[in-house]
Amino acid sequence: MIDKRATNSTEKKQETAVLVAVSPQKQSVAQTKEYLDELAFLVSTLGVETTHTFTQNLEKPESRTYVGSGKLQEIKTFIAAEPVDMVIFDDDLSPAQVRNLEAAFEEHEIKVLDRSLLILDIFAMRAKTAQAKTQVELAQYQYVYPRLTNMWTHLSKQKGGVGMRGPGEKELETDRRIINDRISLLKEKLRKIDRQSTTRRKDRDRLVRVALVGYTNVGKSTLMRRLAKADVFAENKLFATVDSTVRKVSVGNIPYLLTDTVGFIRKLPTTLIESFKSTLDEVREADILVHVVDISHPGFEEQMEVVSTTLAEIGAADKPTVIVFNKIDLYEQPEEVEEAEDWQEVTEDTAAKRLPMPDLIEQLRKSYHASKAEHVVFVSAEHNENMGELRRHLATLVRDKHFLIYPNWLDVGYYDEEYAE
Repeated sequence: MIDKRATNSTEKKQETAVLVAVSPQKQSVAQTKEYLDELAFLVSTLGVETTHTFTQNLEKPESRTYVGSGKLQEIKTFIAAEPVDMVIFDDDLSPAQVRNLEAAFEEHEIKVLDRSLLILDIFAMRAKTAQAKTQVELAQYQYVYPRLTNMWTHLSKQKGGVGMRGPGEKELETDRRIINDRISLLKEKLRKIDRQSTTRRKDRDRLVRVALVGYTNVGKSTLMRRLAKADVFAENKLFATVDSTVRKVSVGNIPYLLTDTVGFIRKLPTTLIESFKSTLDEVREADILVHVVDISHPGFEEQMEVVSTTLAEIGAADKPTVIVFNKIDLYEQPEEVEEAEDWQEVTEDTAAKRLPMPDLIEQLRKSYHASKAEHVVFVSAEHNENMGELRRHLATLVRDKHFLIYPNWLDVGYYDEEYAE
C-alpha cells in the first residue's frame, strides 16, 4: 500500500555536498583538516550536509580542473556510487575551471561551487538591512559577471553556417549589458547610502567610537550584549552578524559608542570587501578597536593574523587596540603548561586538565600572548567571566580619547561599581 503522506510530503530534502581542497606541500595535515572543517561549517550554515571530503597534495591548484585527473576521477567515482547535490571547492575557481568541472560532472547533474560563492550565499541569507542587501547583491553580480559564458555553453553546440547562427552571442551580450547596468545602479545606490552613513557618523564625532573586530564566530555579538547590556543577535554560526550594530555605552560618566561589525574569514572574497566599504568604514573611523579572539580554537593565532591583515588592507591597523581572548570556558589547558617556560613548548598530545577559572586566567596572562600588546584580557563573554577587567581596559582607552575631545570634562565617578561582574 502506498503511503500518501510520503508521496505528498512538502518537506524540503536536505542538500548534500562533497568538499574538495588542494593542500600545498608546506601545509600541515592539521591545517588542511582545520580548513576543511571551516568549509564544512560554512556549508552547514546554509543547511547543507557534507558527506565526504577530498584533498590532494599539489604545489598549487591545477589550472584546468583545480585537482589532477586522477583525483577528479576519484571524485566522479564516489559521486556515481553516492549521489550528491553539489561539489564545493575550498578556493576561488576561474571561469575556465568552472566550465571544465561542469563538463566533467555533466552526467551527474550536480552544482559546482567555490568558496566565494558559498560565502556570498551566506551573506545574502544573513543580510537584513537595505544597505547590507545592496552590498551583497553588488558582490554577487561582480562575481557572476566574468563567469557569464558558463551560463550559455549549451548555445556553443549549435552548428555554424547560413541559417544556423543562433542567438547565443546576442543573448550573452544582452545579459552582460543588463548586469553592467545593474552594477552601476547598485554602486550609485551604495554611494547614496554611504553619504547618509557618513553624515550619521559625523553626528557621532563628538563621542568616542569603539569597534569590535575579529574572525567570524568568535563571540563578538555576545561580548557586545554583555558590554552594552542590550539584546543583540548572536548565534553559533558563521557570519551571524552581517549588518553593523551600534549601541551607546557609558563607563562612569563618560559615554562612548560601541559597534559590532561583520566578522572576517580566511579568503574573504575581494568583491565583498569592496561592496562592504561603508560598513568597514565603521572600523576604519573607530577610535579604539576591540580585537576578539576565540582562544579555544586550535588555529586562533592564524585567525588573528587574518584579522590583522584585513585591518591593514582597509587602513585600520594602527589604532589603539584591546585584544580580548574569549571563550576561556572552552579552553583546555595542558598540564605541562605550568612548568613550561615557553608557551610554545607545550605539545598538542598533552593530556588536558581544568584549572579553577582565576588560576587559568592568571596562567594565560603570564603566557607569551600577553606580551604582544599593552591591553590583553582573557574572558568568557558567554559566562560573564572576567568582564570587569575588560571594562577597566576599555575605560582607560576611552577616557584618554574622551579628554582629548573634551579637555574640561569633569572626571567624577570614573572608577566605581561600573566594573563589577
